[in-house]
Amino acid sequence: MRFTVASTGSLLIGCALVAFLVSFASVRVAIAYAHRRGMLDAPGRRRSHTLPTPRGGGIGIVAGALAGMPAALLLLPGSPGAVTAGAFTMAVIAVAAIGWLDDHGSLPIKPRLMIQLAATLLFCLALATGTASLLWSLPLLVAGVWCINLHNFMDGIDGLAAQQAIFFGAASAALAWAAGNPAIAGAALALASAATGFWWFNRSPARIFMGDVGSGTVGLMVFAISATLWVFRTNLLWPALIFSSAFVIDATLTLLVRMLRGARWYTPHREHLYQWLVRRGASHRKVATGYFAWNVLVCVPVAWIAFRSPAAAPLCMGAVYLFGAAVWRTGKRTCLRRRERHVSA
Repeated sequence: MRFTVASTGSLLIGCALVAFLVSFASVRVAIAYAHRRGMLDAPGRRRSHTLPTPRGGGIGIVAGALAGMPAALLLLPGSPGAVTAGAFTMAVIAVAAIGWLDDHGSLPIKPRLMIQLAATLLFCLALATGTASLLWSLPLLVAGVWCINLHNFMDGIDGLAAQQAIFFGAASAALAWAAGNPAIAGAALALASAATGFWWFNRSPARIFMGDVGSGTVGLMVFAISATLWVFRTNLLWPALIFSSAFVIDATLTLLVRMLRGARWYTPHREHLYQWLVRRGASHRKVATGYFAWNVLVCVPVAWIAFRSPAAAPLCMGAVYLFGAAVWRTGKRTCLRRRERHVSA
């Protein structure tokens, strides 16, 4: 089938529009369903909200993404192939299903992790067929499972995780389009659109939370887009990693600090920077705005430099992560000083 710029653009926009509409409608249904089933997150010491709120709204993102992303990957120019698109679809369904079950009643860590590993490995093996060796599936597997879980960790206040998915999807769509791959651009834009349909209900004050069905699956989709960009053109990995820097830095450094302190790092907590900021009095909206500012003011310009100057791309990525680590440390120290002044008063 021959594509013109107009037909390619129309199909890309069509996939994004369908993703948004399906997501928006699904979240409305999920709100009523969660109330009927009693799927409510009650306020608590390890939570950042003050009112019981339904969870599981991320099913809308999943439904919207499945309505738009596989179609984009299959039908648009630059398709990674039916095998990769099919493996992606099956992996998304598997991760979403185990998250949906966990939202209905807390599941042990092991079965959740096993499903995540199996689903991610399936996609990684399919994607690695486009590389020099299937052995690439092993480091991809580690990265994919970590991406799933770090997005779960970062879903703790109103609007933040959905906002990050919108930004990553839109930015990656622009990157893929500029690089000449409409299929990846369409899939990324469909993710952004599906996340937007959910964000409308999740923005502060949230009417519904994402839940594990959404956060883990969004993590898988972010990884899938990043990895597919890498397979298409190696140097595109660096801008993609820059787009994810806010969440990767906060989640990774928080986990490392907890492990070094001997804490039970795998248990729920409120030690991420965004949680500290809320605990010190910042509103959910203000904190989300701060993360958005990082994305727009730091990630976008540096990622553009990395795209335009491939030789300098790894250095650009490293500079963003070092600067981000410094910002994270400064933010944590500021929050700790405020707590000390509050206690002494």
